Parts: sequence; C-alpha cells; structure tokens
Amino acid sequence: MTTVRGGLRGWAAGRRGSLARLRFTSLRLRLVVVFGLVALTAAVSASGIAYWLNREAVLTRAQDAVLRDFKQEMQTRAGALPAHPTQDELQRAAGQMAASSQRFSVLLVGRDPGGRTVYGNSGGLNEFSLEDVPASLRTAVNRRQKTGDGNSAAYHLYWQRIDEHGTPYLVAGTRLAGGGPTGYMAKSLEPEAKDLNSLAWSLGIATGLALIGSALLAQAAATTVLKPVHRLGVAARRLGEGRLDTRLRVSGTDELADLSRTFNNAAEALEKRVADMAARDEASRRFVADMSHELRTPLTAITAVTEVLEEELEFEGGGFDPMIEPAVRLVVSETRRLNDLVENLMEVTRFDAGTARLVLDDVDIADQITACIDARAWLDAVELDAERGVHARLDPRRLDVILANLIGNALKHGGSPVRVSVRIAPGEDGDDLVIAVRDHGPGIPEDVLPHVFDRFYKASASRPRSEGSGLGLSIALENAHIHGGEITAANSPDGGAVFTLRLPRGSDPAAEPDPDTGSDSHTDPHTDSASRSASGREGS
Repeated sequence: MTTVRGGLRGWAAGRRGSLARLRFTSLRLRLVVVFGLVALTAAVSASGIAYWLNREAVLTRAQDAVLRDFKQEMQTRAGALPAHPTQDELQRAAGQMAASSQRFSVLLVGRDPGGRTVYGNSGGLNEFSLEDVPASLRTAVNRRQKTGDGNSAAYHLYWQRIDEHGTPYLVAGTRLAGGGPTGYMAKSLEPEAKDLNSLAWSLGIATGLALIGSALLAQAAATTVLKPVHRLGVAARRLGEGRLDTRLRVSGTDELADLSRTFNNAAEALEKRVADMAARDEASRRFVADMSHELRTPLTAITAVTEVLEEELEFEGGGFDPMIEPAVRLVVSETRRLNDLVENLMEVTRFDAGTARLVLDDVDIADQITACIDARAWLDAVELDAERGVHARLDPRRLDVILANLIGNALKHGGSPVRVSVRIAPGEDGDDLVIAVRDHGPGIPEDVLPHVFDRFYKASASRPRSEGSGLGLSIALENAHIHGGEITAANSPDGGAVFTLRLPRGSDPAAEPDPDTGSDSHTDPHTDSASRSASGREGS
C-alpha cells in the first residue's frame, strides 16, 4: 500500500510539474504558440495562394478547351445549316456537335421556313433547355454589336459559370452572323471541382503537418533555450538555500553562456563575502565569549567584596563615613549591573553557538509563575489569572527567565497592576500554552514595536545607558524559540502593552542533557542573573 501511495504521489507530482511547465504564463508555451501561429499563418497563406492559382489554371484550361471546341463546332456544324433549318436538321446538328471530344450538351435555336422557333437538343444534362441558360447570357448572345475597325463580328461568344444543385457548370452561347441558328452549350465542371477539392485537402493536410512540425521545432527550440534557464533557476534556489558552492557548467559563447558565467562569478563573490562575514562573526562571538568568561573570575571576587560592603551598609552601626556612603552604594549597584550584563552575554553566546539545551520537567504553570513573582517581591504589583493544575512539559529555569523579563519589563516601563493570564489554545501539533503579560502604561510606540526583541535596541537615543542590559527580551525570545514557541508584542485596545508567550505543552528537544551534567544547569532558577534582570523595553 505504501508503494502504491508513493507511486500515486509521484504521478501527481509529475503531472503538476508538467502542468506548471505548460501554464499559460510559461515561456515554453508562449514559444510553442508563437511558432505555431507563425507556421499556421505562413502555411495558410501559401496554401491559399497555391489553391487560388491552381484553381484559376485548372478552370481556365478546361474552359478554354471547351469554348474553343464549341466555337469550332458552331462554325463547322451549325454554319453548314440553311438560314431557316427544320427541327430535324437542328436536332441532328446538335447531336453531332455534342459528340465532340469535350462531350458538352448543345441547344440550337432557329426559325424554320414557316417562321416558327424550333429547337434542337443533344439530349444530355437532363434535357438541356433554354430555361437553363441565364437570362443575362441570352441577352448578351442576341445583342448585335457594331462592326468597325476594332470589331469585325456582329455577334460574339459569351460564357458564364453557374452552380446547379451543388454542381458547377460552364454555360456558353453564340449566334452565327449570317443569319443561322443560335447555339448554347452546357459543360459540367464536376471533374475539375473534384480535382480542386483533392488539392484543397492536400493543402490542408500539408498545413496541418506544417503546424505539427512547427510545434515540434518550437518544443526543441524551447528546450534548447529553457534548459540553461532551468539549470540557472535550480542553481539560484540552491544558492538561496545556503549552498554557496553551487556553480553552473558553462558551454558555448552565446548570451546564455555569458549569463552562466555571470552567475558563477556572483556566486563565487557571494561565497567569499559570506565566508568573510562568518569568520568575522565567529571571531566576534569568540571574543564576547572569552571576555565574558575572563570577566567572571574577577567579578566573582568583586561581587563577594560588594556583598560584604552591602551588609555593612545595612548594618545599623556601620562604620562608613557619610561622605563615602553614596560612593559605596554606587559601587555595589554598578557591580551588580555588571555581573548581570556578563551573565546575559554568556547566555547570548550559548544561543549563538547552538549549545543551549533544554532540561525538561513537568511544570505546574500557576505554581511556576507564583514562584517567579514571589522570588522578586512582585506579589503586590502583579495580578495572576491562572488555574491550578495546568501542566506543561517545559524547562523550568528558562520559563522563569522568560517570565522574569516579561513581567519585569512591564513593571518598569508600563503601569501597575501588571496582569498575567494563562490559557490553553489549540496549536498546530496539539494544545499550546498561552501566557499573556499586560501592563497599564502608555503602550509601545508603533515605530518601536518591530524592534522590541532586538539586542541592545534603545527606543530613545537620549537614553543610551539604562539599568537594563538591552538583552533581556532577546534572551526571553531565544528561550521561547528553543521550546518551539514564540513571543509577540502588541498594544492593547484598552491601553497598555501586551506580551504574549505561546509554547507547545509537550516539547521534544533534539537533546536533553542530564540536569547534573548539562551545560545550562549551572544556576538556580531564583538566583540566576538572567532571571533577576528585568531588561528595559528599549533595550530588548
């Protein structure tokens, strides 16, 4: 069954590919149509001209032969009759005339000695009679012409082509100048018409073959032209997918070969540029990582000293001079800020290096949010709307980092109370956990919204230095991404900003190290500096 389904899918994909190649906007179809139209126009024009020339030649040749024979018969047979022949004489002469090589029907009209009009018919063509001769032809035949220098005969031979029940005929007539009978002739042109129909069919078949040949030639030409274009499109897609070593095989010296060379040169330059940028980026990350690690050692000692100084400041009977007490407090505050910045930089380098991993556990979301708020003494400023018993399989430490940054950001830049709500919503692969953090502040300016998760971004150029590291929200977003989730920022219609965290309830990480040996399990959720840092919105 699997093989059958795979075959059907392959057939459907091939059919879709064929239809895509023949879509009305494709260059291949346009080339075929243009070639076909050109060939059809040329073939129809040539066939039409050939048919018209052959038709005139065939009809003229047959017509001239018949008229010449009829004229000769009129002179020899009808001219031998007396001026007033009897009907028998006309009948006999008409029969003799019809027996000529052209086999036409003859009608002779004369006046007998008594002055009556008599007719002589050869008996062919269903008794050819005077009614079968067009009136205009009879009038022209009986019209006497003036004789002179340019005209020596009083009567002339006239002819006309007619169609009778779908059969073409040649009808002609003339009158003897010496007072003899008037003769009419009818000749069927059906054999010539059949020859012309055969010629038309032959030309039609030739036109069809020319059209088919032009379509095949157009297909061959389109394949010749479009194959390099197709290869170029495939190479461009591979290049867009990040395979920068993609190159085209160049053959020939035409424009397509020049295009392939240009593509190869551009791909080579792009590969070199990306390699240089990657090397500089790697050197930059290595520098940040090394500096962060190097700073941790002296910071550990400095932090221990500042903790002692802080305890001494809080002791009622402290021995600090009131003049230096502000300086000591500034040293303690800045040391704590520097320690948070170093921890955040180390966290960022883990994400950039791809070494960040999840340590999953079954988490009660309401308990986790309560613990995060309680650890930072935010219970009076935060409203929690979450039911107990809503569980999700997440990394508790990273969820705490996300919540601490979102809630701290809302408290710092928004307005109290901050409301945290939890709900379950359907997702692509099951149910998703949705946590919304809303404040009651002025909201986020529209020009700032696209940049709230950028590293070190400052919403106001007048405040380049703030308490936050400018990395909190970007670290929160990275922690959401590593869970397979997302964080979005927006302004509420009722005022204030809303940050929405959406995570799948059951993550399936690529690697899940043991908590005792994992590289990211080095800090406690409530003491981790990234969790304690409530990064500024402008630096997020």
